[in-house]
Amino acid sequence: MFVLVRAATYSTLFIGLLLVFLPARVLAWSGVVRPAAFGPIELVGAMVSVGGAAMAIWSILTFVVVGRGTPAPFDPPRRLVVRGPYHFVRNPMYIGAVLALGGAAIVYRSLALLAYVLLFGGSTHLFVVTYEEPTLCRLFGADYQAYRSRVHRWLPGL
Repeated sequence: MFVLVRAATYSTLFIGLLLVFLPARVLAWSGVVRPAAFGPIELVGAMVSVGGAAMAIWSILTFVVVGRGTPAPFDPPRRLVVRGPYHFVRNPMYIGAVLALGGAAIVYRSLALLAYVLLFGGSTHLFVVTYEEPTLCRLFGADYQAYRSRVHRWLPGL
């Protein structure tokens, strides 16, 4: 139960800062306001955002239940997580976050927010390649190497 509380706390802080506060600052800085009407483009953006958020939440819950840990690098899962969304792609939590932000960029029709999405995605890629993957190799050894050879980093395989 305590791991769920830790995961909720870390996730809320991460989501609050990187996926709500900073994007809101980007929108305010660029002068973008809430769309006056909610048409087909906004509906597509909202669906992308909701789908991304659902994927991220599913990923976090899988970390808690299967891995007995949290998404925070300083409190990682105790077991290698290869089930749930991690069965299809190695980084579904980050993909979900990028989709949620990208959907918001569509809803607001904001190039500034799209630039933030690209910066966030690029930073995430660098973090994964330079920190997460080497750390997982060290912690889980051959199990992670086998998982890595079966499952793609960003795009689900067939």
